[in-house]
Amino acid sequence: MKKKKKSGYAKWGYIFTLPFTIAFCIFSLYPTLYTAVIGFTDLKGIGKTSFHFLSDPFANFRTILTSPTFHTAFANTIGIWVLNFIPQLILALLLTAWFTDRRFKIPGEGAFKVMFYMPNIITAATVAILFNALFGYPMGPVNDLLTRFGFISSPINFLVKKNAARAIVIFIQTWMWYGYTMIVLISGVLGISPEIFDAAEVDGANGWQTFWMITIPNIRTILLFTLVTSLIGGLNMFDIPQLFALGGPDNATLTTSVFIYNQAFKGSYMYNRAAATSMIMFIVICAASIVLFWLLRDKDEAALRRVERENNRKAHKSGKEAAR
Repeated sequence: MKKKKKSGYAKWGYIFTLPFTIAFCIFSLYPTLYTAVIGFTDLKGIGKTSFHFLSDPFANFRTILTSPTFHTAFANTIGIWVLNFIPQLILALLLTAWFTDRRFKIPGEGAFKVMFYMPNIITAATVAILFNALFGYPMGPVNDLLTRFGFISSPINFLVKKNAARAIVIFIQTWMWYGYTMIVLISGVLGISPEIFDAAEVDGANGWQTFWMITIPNIRTILLFTLVTSLIGGLNMFDIPQLFALGGPDNATLTTSVFIYNQAFKGSYMYNRAAATSMIMFIVICAASIVLFWLLRDKDEAALRRVERENNRKAHKSGKEAAR
Protein backbone atom coordinates (compact mmCIF):
# COMPACT_ATOMS: atom_id res chain seq x y z
CA MET A 1 0.00 0.00 0.00
CA LYS A 2 2.82 2.38 0.89
CA LYS A 3 4.62 1.62 -2.35
CA LYS A 4 1.49 2.44 -4.34
CA LYS A 5 1.09 5.76 -2.53
CA LYS A 6 4.73 6.65 -3.10
CA SER A 7 4.40 5.78 -6.78
CA GLY A 8 1.34 8.06 -7.02
CA TYR A 9 3.27 11.03 -5.61
CA ALA A 10 6.13 10.41 -8.07
CA LYS A 11 3.65 10.37 -10.96
CA TRP A 12 2.42 13.88 -10.12
CA GLY A 13 5.98 15.11 -9.89
CA TYR A 14 6.67 13.92 -13.44
CA ILE A 15 3.42 15.46 -14.68
CA PHE A 16 4.26 18.87 -13.20
CA THR A 17 7.70 18.85 -14.88
CA LEU A 18 6.24 18.04 -18.31
CA PRO A 19 5.61 21.68 -19.42
CA PHE A 20 9.22 22.63 -18.76
CA THR A 21 10.54 19.41 -20.33
CA ILE A 22 8.48 19.91 -23.50
CA ALA A 23 9.44 23.61 -23.77
CA PHE A 24 13.12 22.77 -23.19
CA CYS A 25 13.11 20.06 -25.88
CA ILE A 26 11.38 22.29 -28.45
CA PHE A 27 13.09 25.63 -27.82
CA SER A 28 16.52 24.61 -26.50
CA LEU A 29 17.51 20.97 -27.08
CA TYR A 30 16.27 20.70 -30.68
CA PRO A 31 17.88 24.00 -31.85
CA THR A 32 21.16 22.99 -30.18
CA LEU A 33 21.20 19.57 -31.88
CA TYR A 34 20.16 21.10 -35.21
CA THR A 35 22.96 23.67 -34.94
CA ALA A 36 25.45 20.89 -34.23
CA VAL A 37 24.28 19.03 -37.34
CA ILE A 38 24.35 21.93 -39.81
CA GLY A 39 27.91 22.74 -38.81
CA PHE A 40 28.90 19.72 -40.91
CA THR A 41 26.81 20.74 -43.95
CA ASP A 42 26.68 23.25 -46.81
CA LEU A 43 23.55 25.06 -45.55
CA LYS A 44 23.45 28.76 -46.42
CA GLY A 45 21.01 31.31 -47.79
CA ILE A 46 17.74 32.86 -46.60
CA GLY A 47 14.76 30.50 -46.51
CA LYS A 48 16.80 27.48 -47.57
CA THR A 49 16.07 24.30 -45.61
CA SER A 50 17.72 21.59 -47.73
CA PHE A 51 21.38 20.80 -47.17
CA HIS A 52 24.00 18.15 -47.83
CA PHE A 53 26.72 16.84 -45.59
CA LEU A 54 30.19 17.86 -46.74
CA SER A 55 32.64 15.28 -48.01
CA ASP A 56 35.09 16.82 -45.54
CA PRO A 57 32.82 17.14 -42.45
CA PHE A 58 35.22 19.41 -40.53
CA ALA A 59 35.79 21.90 -43.36
CA ASN A 60 33.61 24.61 -41.76
CA PHE A 61 35.37 24.20 -38.40
CA ARG A 62 38.81 24.51 -40.03
CA THR A 63 37.70 27.60 -41.95
CA ILE A 64 36.54 29.28 -38.74
CA LEU A 65 39.58 28.27 -36.68
CA THR A 66 41.92 29.70 -39.33
CA SER A 67 39.92 32.92 -39.81
CA PRO A 68 41.79 36.06 -38.64
CA THR A 69 38.43 37.74 -37.94
CA PHE A 70 37.43 34.90 -35.61
CA HIS A 71 40.79 35.19 -33.83
CA THR A 72 40.14 38.91 -33.33
CA ALA A 73 36.60 38.25 -32.09
CA PHE A 74 37.76 35.55 -29.68
CA ALA A 75 40.55 37.75 -28.28
CA ASN A 76 38.10 40.65 -27.88
CA THR A 77 35.60 38.42 -26.10
CA ILE A 78 38.16 37.14 -23.59
CA GLY A 79 39.65 40.60 -23.05
CA ILE A 80 36.33 42.39 -22.58
CA TRP A 81 35.06 39.68 -20.20
CA VAL A 82 38.21 39.67 -18.04
CA LEU A 83 38.42 43.47 -17.89
CA ASN A 84 34.77 43.81 -16.84
CA PHE A 85 34.59 40.81 -14.52
CA ILE A 86 37.56 41.76 -12.31
CA PRO A 87 36.27 45.26 -11.34
CA GLN A 88 32.73 43.88 -11.20
CA LEU A 89 33.74 41.21 -8.67
CA ILE A 90 35.89 43.62 -6.62
CA LEU A 91 33.07 46.16 -6.43
CA ALA A 92 30.51 43.46 -5.59
CA LEU A 93 32.74 42.08 -2.81
CA LEU A 94 33.27 45.54 -1.31
CA LEU A 95 29.54 46.24 -1.34
CA THR A 96 28.85 42.79 0.11
CA ALA A 97 31.28 43.48 2.95
CA TRP A 98 29.58 46.83 3.53
CA PHE A 99 26.03 45.50 3.55
CA THR A 100 26.74 42.40 5.66
CA ASP A 101 28.93 44.01 8.33
CA ARG A 102 27.19 43.26 11.63
CA ARG A 103 28.89 46.13 13.47
CA PHE A 104 26.79 48.92 12.00
CA LYS A 105 23.43 49.46 10.34
CA ILE A 106 23.27 51.31 7.02
CA PRO A 107 20.37 53.81 6.77
CA GLY A 108 18.28 53.11 3.67
CA GLU A 109 20.05 49.81 2.98
CA GLY A 110 17.18 48.45 0.88
CA ALA A 111 17.12 51.57 -1.32
CA PHE A 112 20.86 51.27 -1.95
CA LYS A 113 20.50 47.62 -2.96
CA VAL A 114 17.69 48.45 -5.38
CA MET A 115 19.73 51.31 -6.86
CA PHE A 116 22.81 49.14 -7.37
CA TYR A 117 20.76 46.31 -8.89
CA MET A 118 18.68 48.61 -11.14
CA PRO A 119 21.06 48.60 -14.19
CA ASN A 120 20.65 44.82 -14.47
CA ILE A 121 16.90 45.03 -15.08
CA ILE A 122 17.18 47.69 -17.80
CA THR A 123 17.07 46.14 -21.28
CA ALA A 124 20.30 46.05 -23.26
CA ALA A 125 18.71 48.03 -26.10
CA THR A 126 17.80 50.82 -23.69
CA VAL A 127 21.31 50.86 -22.22
CA ALA A 128 22.90 50.95 -25.68
CA ILE A 129 20.69 53.88 -26.75
CA LEU A 130 21.44 55.68 -23.47
CA PHE A 131 25.22 55.40 -23.84
CA ASN A 132 25.09 56.24 -27.53
CA ALA A 133 23.36 59.48 -26.51
CA LEU A 134 25.78 60.13 -23.62
CA PHE A 135 28.84 59.74 -25.87
CA GLY A 136 27.21 61.39 -28.88
CA TYR A 137 29.24 63.38 -31.40
CA PRO A 138 29.53 66.31 -31.87
CA MET A 139 26.89 67.07 -29.24
CA GLY A 140 26.54 64.83 -26.19
CA PRO A 141 26.62 65.16 -22.39
CA VAL A 142 30.10 63.62 -22.04
CA ASN A 143 31.65 65.80 -24.77
CA ASP A 144 29.86 68.84 -23.39
CA LEU A 145 31.19 68.26 -19.84
CA LEU A 146 34.75 67.51 -20.99
CA THR A 147 34.77 70.65 -23.16
CA ARG A 148 33.14 72.84 -20.51
CA PHE A 149 35.71 71.88 -17.82
CA GLY A 150 38.65 72.26 -20.20
CA PHE A 151 39.71 68.60 -20.44
CA ILE A 152 39.43 68.67 -24.25
CA SER A 153 39.50 71.55 -26.73
CA SER A 154 37.10 70.00 -29.27
CA PRO A 155 34.50 67.17 -29.18
CA ILE A 156 35.72 63.58 -29.53
CA ASN A 157 33.97 60.95 -31.63
CA PHE A 158 34.30 58.06 -29.16
CA LEU A 159 32.62 55.56 -31.49
CA VAL A 160 35.40 55.77 -34.09
CA LYS A 161 38.24 55.30 -31.60
CA LYS A 162 39.02 51.63 -30.94
CA ASN A 163 40.26 51.90 -27.36
CA ALA A 164 37.52 54.34 -26.36
CA ALA A 165 34.73 52.16 -27.80
CA ARG A 166 36.16 49.05 -26.14
CA ALA A 167 36.52 50.84 -22.80
CA ILE A 168 32.91 52.05 -22.95
CA VAL A 169 31.65 48.51 -23.65
CA ILE A 170 33.70 47.20 -20.70
CA PHE A 171 32.29 49.93 -18.45
CA ILE A 172 28.71 49.19 -19.56
CA GLN A 173 29.12 45.47 -18.85
CA THR A 174 30.57 46.21 -15.40
CA TRP A 175 27.85 48.75 -14.61
CA MET A 176 25.06 46.39 -15.69
CA TRP A 177 26.21 43.30 -13.80
CA TYR A 178 27.95 44.34 -10.57
CA GLY A 179 24.58 44.71 -8.80
CA TYR A 180 23.54 41.18 -9.75
CA THR A 181 26.86 39.79 -8.54
CA MET A 182 26.47 41.75 -5.28
CA ILE A 183 23.00 40.28 -4.63
CA VAL A 184 24.25 36.73 -5.26
CA LEU A 185 27.20 37.22 -2.90
CA ILE A 186 25.02 38.78 -0.20
CA SER A 187 22.65 35.80 -0.36
CA GLY A 188 25.65 33.51 0.12
CA VAL A 189 26.89 35.47 3.13
CA LEU A 190 23.43 35.43 4.75
CA GLY A 191 23.50 31.64 4.52
CA ILE A 192 26.55 31.41 6.81
CA SER A 193 25.78 30.43 10.40
CA PRO A 194 25.74 33.55 12.66
CA GLU A 195 27.53 31.53 15.35
CA ILE A 196 30.72 31.62 13.28
CA PHE A 197 30.66 35.43 13.19
CA ASP A 198 29.86 35.54 16.92
CA ALA A 199 32.90 33.38 17.65
CA ALA A 200 35.11 35.62 15.49
CA GLU A 201 33.81 38.71 17.28
CA VAL A 202 34.53 37.16 20.68
CA ASP A 203 38.07 36.33 19.49
CA GLY A 204 38.60 40.01 18.64
CA ALA A 205 38.59 39.81 14.82
CA ASN A 206 37.91 43.12 13.08
CA GLY A 207 35.59 43.53 10.11
CA TRP A 208 38.34 43.11 7.52
CA GLN A 209 39.71 39.95 9.15
CA THR A 210 36.21 38.50 9.50
CA PHE A 211 35.45 39.12 5.85
CA TRP A 212 38.67 37.60 4.46
CA MET A 213 39.15 34.77 6.96
CA ILE A 214 35.53 33.68 7.45
CA THR A 215 33.21 35.12 4.82
CA ILE A 216 35.26 34.46 1.70
CA PRO A 217 36.12 30.79 2.50
CA ASN A 218 32.48 30.09 3.37
CA ILE A 219 31.13 31.47 0.10
CA ARG A 220 33.58 29.61 -2.14
CA THR A 221 30.71 27.74 -3.81
CA ILE A 222 28.87 31.02 -4.48
CA LEU A 223 32.05 32.54 -5.92
CA LEU A 224 32.43 29.50 -8.18
CA PHE A 225 28.82 29.91 -9.32
CA THR A 226 29.41 33.61 -10.01
CA LEU A 227 32.61 32.92 -11.92
CA VAL A 228 31.13 30.16 -14.09
CA THR A 229 27.90 32.04 -14.90
CA SER A 230 29.89 35.19 -15.67
CA LEU A 231 32.21 33.17 -17.91
CA ILE A 232 29.26 31.71 -19.81
CA GLY A 233 27.62 35.12 -20.14
CA GLY A 234 30.90 36.80 -21.09
CA LEU A 235 31.74 34.32 -23.84
CA ASN A 236 28.19 34.75 -25.20
CA MET A 237 28.37 38.57 -25.04
CA PHE A 238 26.30 40.00 -27.88
CA ASP A 239 23.76 42.71 -27.09
CA ILE A 240 25.93 45.64 -25.92
CA PRO A 241 28.78 45.22 -28.49
CA GLN A 242 26.22 44.83 -31.29
CA LEU A 243 23.69 47.47 -30.27
CA PHE A 244 26.20 50.05 -29.03
CA ALA A 245 28.94 49.89 -31.68
CA LEU A 246 27.96 47.13 -34.18
CA GLY A 247 31.21 45.37 -33.32
CA GLY A 248 33.27 48.36 -34.44
CA PRO A 249 35.22 50.41 -34.96
CA ASP A 250 37.56 48.20 -36.99
CA ASN A 251 36.30 45.11 -35.11
CA ALA A 252 37.44 46.60 -31.78
CA THR A 253 34.26 45.41 -30.01
CA LEU A 254 33.59 42.40 -32.24
CA THR A 255 32.81 39.40 -30.02
CA THR A 256 32.30 35.78 -31.03
CA SER A 257 28.51 36.12 -30.73
CA VAL A 258 28.53 39.19 -33.00
CA PHE A 259 30.80 37.24 -35.37
CA ILE A 260 28.26 34.37 -35.41
CA TYR A 261 25.45 36.85 -36.09
CA ASN A 262 27.39 38.41 -38.97
CA GLN A 263 28.13 34.99 -40.48
CA ALA A 264 24.50 33.89 -40.29
CA PHE A 265 22.54 37.03 -41.11
CA LYS A 266 24.83 39.33 -43.09
CA GLY A 267 26.44 38.99 -46.50
CA SER A 268 26.29 35.42 -47.82
CA TYR A 269 24.23 34.00 -44.90
CA MET A 270 26.67 31.23 -44.03
CA TYR A 271 24.49 29.30 -41.62
CA ASN A 272 26.89 26.35 -41.68
CA ARG A 273 29.88 28.44 -40.60
CA ALA A 274 27.82 30.25 -37.96
CA ALA A 275 26.76 26.85 -36.58
CA ALA A 276 30.36 25.62 -36.60
CA THR A 277 31.44 28.74 -34.66
CA SER A 278 28.63 28.15 -32.15
CA MET A 279 29.79 24.59 -31.56
CA ILE A 280 33.40 25.73 -31.15
CA MET A 281 32.31 28.24 -28.49
CA PHE A 282 30.13 25.58 -26.84
CA ILE A 283 33.17 23.32 -26.50
CA VAL A 284 35.31 26.22 -25.21
CA ILE A 285 32.71 27.15 -22.59
CA CYS A 286 32.33 23.52 -21.43
CA ALA A 287 36.10 23.02 -21.20
CA ALA A 288 36.62 26.32 -19.34
CA SER A 289 33.81 25.51 -16.89
CA ILE A 290 35.26 22.07 -16.16
CA VAL A 291 38.69 23.60 -15.51
CA LEU A 292 37.17 26.19 -13.15
CA PHE A 293 35.25 23.53 -11.24
CA TRP A 294 38.43 21.50 -10.88
CA LEU A 295 40.60 24.44 -9.80
CA LEU A 296 38.07 25.77 -7.26
CA ARG A 297 37.01 22.40 -5.87
CA ASP A 298 37.06 21.80 -2.13
CA LYS A 299 40.40 19.99 -1.83
CA ASP A 300 39.73 18.75 1.71
CA GLU A 301 36.40 17.25 0.68
CA ALA A 302 37.98 15.69 -2.41
CA ALA A 303 40.72 14.15 -0.24
CA LEU A 304 38.11 12.81 2.17
CA ARG A 305 36.20 11.21 -0.70
CA ARG A 306 39.38 9.59 -1.98
CA VAL A 307 40.02 8.13 1.47
CA GLU A 308 36.44 6.84 1.65
CA ARG A 309 36.70 5.23 -1.79
CA GLU A 310 40.00 3.62 -0.82
CA ASN A 311 38.50 2.25 2.41
CA ASN A 312 35.46 0.92 0.54
CA ARG A 313 37.72 -0.74 -2.01
CA LYS A 314 39.78 -2.37 0.72
CA ALA A 315 36.64 -3.51 2.57
CA HIS A 316 35.22 -4.97 -0.65
CA LYS A 317 38.50 -6.75 -1.35
CA SER A 318 38.64 -8.14 2.20
CA GLY A 319 35.03 -9.37 1.88
CA LYS A 320 35.88 -11.23 -1.32
CA GLU A 321 38.94 -12.85 0.28
CA ALA A 322 36.87 -13.86 3.34
CA ALA A 323 34.23 -15.40 1.08
CA ARG A 324 36.88 -17.58 -0.57
